Amino acid sequence: MTKTANQESRRGEGQTALVTGASYGIGVDLAEHFAEDGYDLILTARSASALAEVADRLATQHRVTATPIALDLGVQGNGTALAKEIAARKLGVDVVVNNAGFGIAGGMDGSKLSEQLGMVDLNVRALLELTQIYWPEMLKRGRGGLLNVSSVAAFQPGPLMATYYASKAFVLSLSEALWKEAEGTGVHVSCLCPGPTRSKFRERAGTGKTRLSTAGAAMASMSVARLGYQGFQKNTRVVVTGARNRILAGLTPFMPRATLLGIVKNMQSPI
Repeated sequence: MTKTANQESRRGEGQTALVTGASYGIGVDLAEHFAEDGYDLILTARSASALAEVADRLATQHRVTATPIALDLGVQGNGTALAKEIAARKLGVDVVVNNAGFGIAGGMDGSKLSEQLGMVDLNVRALLELTQIYWPEMLKRGRGGLLNVSSVAAFQPGPLMATYYASKAFVLSLSEALWKEAEGTGVHVSCLCPGPTRSKFRERAGTGKTRLSTAGAAMASMSVARLGYQGFQKNTRVVVTGARNRILAGLTPFMPRATLLGIVKNMQSPI
């Protein structure tokens, strides 16, 4: 098939992006932006049927290769298992989009230990595992990079959602440090920090039933993904979506800690 002039100009031609949590929401929309720019895709999430549907659509629409690999990254060791499967298929990875993650609203008292540890396993351990696997190769090639999806939750502790907020603070801190380590190498590192976003995440987390859900309109996931993709290509260290969220994130370091904790607890309280 002869490529059009538009296809020839796509910056991702010859590169592959691995996108985790790519069965719905921000993950799918991030994958779409990479595919639109010519990147081949490796998509992973738990649902084989949803992944296959997304992969088929993006491959057809954007004339790229999209490989679905169904796998639960919340299971310890599955990051390594995913990398082995990718290598067995003789595929390379230039960009890792660490999007997979989940949160659960509510206090620590009465929560399930398995769910709390599950957030750490997926939001922190799996992200770090994939980063550690592919980071050295990126630095050797001098291209590609990491797009890590965190949250505005990363900028402060989160009473009534404590583990989730803490896990996202880890992602932000790690991303900023690696951005500096990669400086001058050609490898990009960007941390996407969305505020409330319209996606299935809110349904699973239960945040749609908190006061936070009434504080303002949630942003569409495609808009969040577009800002994240643009930020990655510009090697923007941290991308906070939405003017209101950027203002609040910027004010956080200057607020008395006790006051800040009270505000967050109030926002995370049930309606």
